[in-house]
Amino acid sequence: EGAAKVVGISLCQRLRSHGYSTPILLITARDTSTDKVNGLDAGADDYVVKPVDLPELLARIRALLRRGNTSSPPILQWGSLKLDPSSYEVSYRDQPLRLTPKEYSLLELFLRNGRRVLSRSMIIDHVWSFEAPPSPDTVKAHIKSLRQKLKAVGTPDDVIETIHSIGYRLKQIS
Repeated sequence: EGAAKVVGISLCQRLRSHGYSTPILLITARDTSTDKVNGLDAGADDYVVKPVDLPELLARIRALLRRGNTSSPPILQWGSLKLDPSSYEVSYRDQPLRLTPKEYSLLELFLRNGRRVLSRSMIIDHVWSFEAPPSPDTVKAHIKSLRQKLKAVGTPDDVIETIHSIGYRLKQIS
């Protein structure tokens, strides 16, 4: 059950970090307030604890489907850097940025987490597949390439800062 919780929450985070807006309902035996908060904070739209009352579950599913995903996801912004998850467009001061799919996923992950420090393993979990995890050098190379493209359009130096021996985060833009 512990592994299922981690996989469910990790899958939920991965789907959201890749821009999926389909409603997610977690069904689990984990019933503490902390478990529920973690599930909802990971991007779930609803959290149901087993055993499940079938009429209630069906009503919750109908409610999620009524809500739908008619609204486009909000544009992610950090200073003048903008990422539009619905069109997959990135710009800095209205100047478009051409990114590879991995660079786009990395930037989206950073923008969704702001000043939060992301470890390499956290980045790998969100940007790469379980079947083909990259080496730490691959992560560094993709971040370096993303930094170069950001700098080329005029973002402040090292908008993605390295936190020594811990990971990376977005630098505060004044």
